[in-house]
Amino acid sequence: MVDTLGNILALKVTTADVQDRDGAKLLLQVLIVAFGWLKLIWADGGYAGKLVEHVAGIARHRKVMLEIVKRSNDIKGFKVLPKRWIVERTFGSLIQSRQLVRDYEVEIKHSESMIYLSMSKRMLARIAG
Repeated sequence: MVDTLGNILALKVTTADVQDRDGAKLLLQVLIVAFGWLKLIWADGGYAGKLVEHVAGIARHRKVMLEIVKRSNDIKGFKVLPKRWIVERTFGSLIQSRQLVRDYEVEIKHSESMIYLSMSKRMLARIAG
């Protein structure tokens, strides 16, 4: 999960047999504790369905709303969709880190740590100009 600038707020690396919606529920458990101020979460169409109801049922100080950014049926070919490109841009910048090009890590927590390390490097470079 990234903010509107593409900085990672939280992440959850899972094995390949975990569906994206189930992985999102794991991520949302982290966000409920750490980011109670969130009001709106944007997601792509792959997260529609029961996850929207799950997010609506999260009780913290306020209700968090999950808004699905859907692709229009009228669009043909590639089109950048508002909000969804932010995550893709973050993936693109993270893949510039050599360590993340291949999956060298043995444990999931090591993979998460390498992503956080790469994001920290990216953020420091942005601050330094």
